[in-house]
Amino acid sequence: MSDRSSDLLDRIEALRAAEPRLRVRDLAQRLGVSEAEFVAAGCGRSATRLRPDWADLLRALEPLGEVMALTRNDSAVHERHGVYRNIQIHGMQALVLDEAIDLRIFLGRWHHGFAVAEGAVEQPRRSLQIFDADGTAVHKIYVTGKTDAQAYAALVAAFRAEDQSPALTVTPRADAAANDGVADDQVDVPAFRAAWDGLQDTHDFFPLLRRFKLARTQALRLGGEGRAEGIPVDAPRRVLELASACGTPIMVFVGSPGVIQIHTGPVVRIEPAGPWINVLDPAFNLHLREDAVADAWVVRKPTQDGTVTSVEVFDGAGNTIALFFGKRKPGQPEDPAWRDLVAALVPARDAA
Repeated sequence: MSDRSSDLLDRIEALRAAEPRLRVRDLAQRLGVSEAEFVAAGCGRSATRLRPDWADLLRALEPLGEVMALTRNDSAVHERHGVYRNIQIHGMQALVLDEAIDLRIFLGRWHHGFAVAEGAVEQPRRSLQIFDADGTAVHKIYVTGKTDAQAYAALVAAFRAEDQSPALTVTPRADAAANDGVADDQVDVPAFRAAWDGLQDTHDFFPLLRRFKLARTQALRLGGEGRAEGIPVDAPRRVLELASACGTPIMVFVGSPGVIQIHTGPVVRIEPAGPWINVLDPAFNLHLREDAVADAWVVRKPTQDGTVTSVEVFDGAGNTIALFFGKRKPGQPEDPAWRDLVAALVPARDAA
């Protein structure tokens, strides 16, 4: 073990003793290291480094049975219980299309992986954790009481890397203004709006942004009447509470740099806790930091199945926190109950 790794491990143990309730993400921030470096420091003790054969790893997950999938960004945590089934690999992109575990995966952002055992030695909480090149967590898979423990142990053994050094080199992310588009006066707004009106599928929206070199919030601001409308920043709480009250099934999207994770179905138990609004249902948990929401929009996109409406929320830097849709499958029109719910979010206009 290098002196630097030994020093980091000593600092980790000292901070954990002083702050036993802090989560790993927060402990790493306190120490000025990435979460991946923090986890790697436990190699040989609480962590096992995995070979970066990500497509094969995904295909090997189904025998584990029910697990908990976790994807987060700085302002939201999305947790869903289910089985990794119906996996499709297309080059550097992958899909998990089970009814419970529904993921869009960008394998180019999967750089470091570990099997981790946290907590008490007698009953550790076991997980697989994947990180970006800069050490940011992109996806985690937790063992539950319904997971096949032997299958999990076999997977870890099969994907164990030869290198189990606690040292880890991360590549700091460039400070590029990823959420900045071209200047407004350089945008052909009429052409952009016409292209928006010609959309055939919601998945065509991101290529539209790239075509016109627009940041997402900039596009919503320039979209104009009928396409995007700003709403109060308490939108996440109101969406969840209204959906719970009226039983309307919804879709909740939360993304990291390497995964977009989707819940489709009802939300029932909605609980505020400090700055967080939470969904605390048996198979789905969402934790969203309300004080991070700086921008909220109702967005309407034309598709072959009719208009599709979303509620989209962003932080102060323009990063997407979460997207909300009504439950819908391709080929089906949007649920009128979802449209009614969204209409309740839009402030009434004063009469002229």
